[in-house]
Formats: sequence, C-alpha cells, structure tokens
Amino acid sequence: MRTSAFVYPWDVVGDPGAAERIAALGVQQVTLASAYHSTRALTPRHPRHRIVTAEHSAVLYPPDEQRWRGRELRPHPAGDWAPGDAFGTAARALAAAGLDVHTWVVLAHNSRLGAGYPATSVVNAYGDRYPWAPCIAQPAVRAYLVDLAAEAAVRPCAGGTELESLGWYGLAHLHAHDKIAGVPLGDAAQYLMSLCFCAHCQDGYAGLGADPAVLAAAVRRALAPVFEGDAPGDAAGLPAIEKLLGAELTALTLTWRTETAGSLQERAVAAVRAAAAPGFQVLMHADPAPYRCGANAGVEPARVLAHADGLVLPCAGGPAAREAMLTPLAPHRREGTVLAANLTVVSGMGGSPGTLAEDAAHAAALGATELRLYHVGLASDADLRAVRSALA
Repeated sequence: MRTSAFVYPWDVVGDPGAAERIAALGVQQVTLASAYHSTRALTPRHPRHRIVTAEHSAVLYPPDEQRWRGRELRPHPAGDWAPGDAFGTAARALAAAGLDVHTWVVLAHNSRLGAGYPATSVVNAYGDRYPWAPCIAQPAVRAYLVDLAAEAAVRPCAGGTELESLGWYGLAHLHAHDKIAGVPLGDAAQYLMSLCFCAHCQDGYAGLGADPAVLAAAVRRALAPVFEGDAPGDAAGLPAIEKLLGAELTALTLTWRTETAGSLQERAVAAVRAAAAPGFQVLMHADPAPYRCGANAGVEPARVLAHADGLVLPCAGGPAAREAMLTPLAPHRREGTVLAANLTVVSGMGGSPGTLAEDAAHAAALGATELRLYHVGLASDADLRAVRSALA
C-alpha cells in the first residue's frame, strides 16, 4: 500500500540526515505541515534541539502579502520555530531524497484567530467562547479558510494536499493543561457542548424554524443530568444525541451544521483545484459520522467524495475503530477514490508500531487504499525500527 508519513518542517530543517532517514523507512510520500496550530513537539533525533514550541497557529512559509493585504483575518508566519520558508526548505530536501511531498493544512483550529478576534469563535449554549474553534458559519471566517486552503495547499514541490479541520471544531481541543475530563463526555455530550450559538448560527437555526433561545435552553436542560451525574455522559452515536436533545432538535441542528460544513468543504476544495496544476490530489481528514467535529471533521461521505479525491480517516485504536471509520464508506467509493487509514506509530502517544503490518492488512481488507503514519518526527528510534520492519 502507498504510505505517507506525517512530518513537520522543523523535523527536517537543520538535520542533514532527516530526509534520507525518512525515505529509508519505506514510505513513498510525506505529508508535510504548511499551516499548523500551536503545539509543543519532541524532536528526538534533531542535532540542534529536542523540543520545539510553536507558540501560535501559523503558516510555515511566507504568506502572499498581495492576497492578504487589507484583510483583518489573515494567516501569520511562524516565529523562530519555523522561520522564513521552512516548508520550502524541508520540501526540497525531502523531494531530493526521492519522496513525494504533499501539504498538510490545518484550517478551522486556530487559537490566535480566536484571541485576536473573539467574535469569530464558536459560542456554546452557556455563552462560553472557544477561542481555538473558529465558527465556520461566519462569512469572514469562511472566506479566510477558503483562501488559506488554496495558498497553504498549493506550495512548490507539492503534488497534493491533505486538509485537516475543514469543518466544525468544538469542545475537544487537546489544549495544553486540559482539565475537562472530570465529567465523561462522549459523542452526545460533546455534540451538545460543541453546538454554536453565535449570531450567525442563531440566524441559521431561526431560518430552519427554531427559536435560538429556546434551542439553547433545551441544550442546557439536556446537559444538566450529565453534569449532575444522573445520566451517562459517555454515550455514543446519533441515537444517544437524540435521547438527550430529542429527535426533532437533533435533526434541525445537524441539518444546519452539515450544510454549513459541506458547502465550506466544497468551496475549499474548488479553491485548491483552481490554484493547482492538473493532477494535484486533494484529500480531507474526516470522520464518516457527520455530527462529529474536530481535526477529523464529520462529513456526509457521498457529498464530500463528489468533490475531493479521498479521505484520511483516524484508524488507530484497534479493529473496532477501523471498522467504524472504513465500513460506512464502502457504498460511496468510486474508481480512484483514496481511503487512507491513519495509524499512530508513536508508542508514547498510544500508537502500536509493533502491530503496523497486521493493522494495515486489516485496514486494507476493510477498503483502505493507502496508509498514513502519525508521526515519524515524534517517534522514537525503536518505533521507527518497527515501522521500517513492517513496511519491508
């Protein structure tokens, strides 16, 4: 199976051996970050550093000033963790090692945007803002995300892109020093806590026939027994959401969210294609359950696969997780559709590089056509030895 490894520019820039070391794993491609959120990352083999702190969401190349001139919402270049055209420098080194380079573009996950422009953020039913989560219903946010997708995806040396967080982001953030696990919040509670009640979303609910204030109150009532410990907060699936909120309101909110996300996904893919040369591959990180949000945005499979070339799906966590991701997509596959199973190969992050061969075979049996390995820059030498052995 064709395999791509996720890489940050700072894994490669300043390390003369990095590109050849990655190629020696047996991968054919790298998915190299060109726009990324704030993070703190280990670099266990780099000759100059061991920890990289990306202080804010940034593009890892010089943004086009002509494109962004006069616009409030605009990308910011990285600081000293990825100065200049770090993406370009890394991409050239990786291409010289014989690897295909595709861009890795993080979109609706941006704490700097929320800090600088609070009104752009998702607002939950209690009035709390999520500064890491831009509301994708807002016209200015949508315009920003579409242009960022086109610019960050189509970079020199890149033959394709993977668009992450192209949809709703919600409560879950993997934020530094997160302290939200005191009450278990599964699919149902996460969905309710991620519903947006900014002015644009309130207008959207009203357009579908709901009183936004009544809807917000219903969400709070539905969550009350979860926070009081009288109802399980870890229930999963659409029926669990309907049990808390009711079928009618669940359907209404899901209609608003899927249409908002689906139209944005179509616009972003079209913008990338317009900016790219023919044959440029456009994939999206996704979850086939439309109500989910986050890095792997919930999608309507038939709709998104009519526009994108395929999906990258989170397949770590064992056979059941892979089945949940890949099985729903079988009816929607067409000739040439890429279904890439994303497997974590960092033991310290819950990955299982020792079972990579078996996990890949299972994913292929379920319809996966390619593999993604998260994340070779973060993995230990022992993890990489296991990856090399499995791919051989």
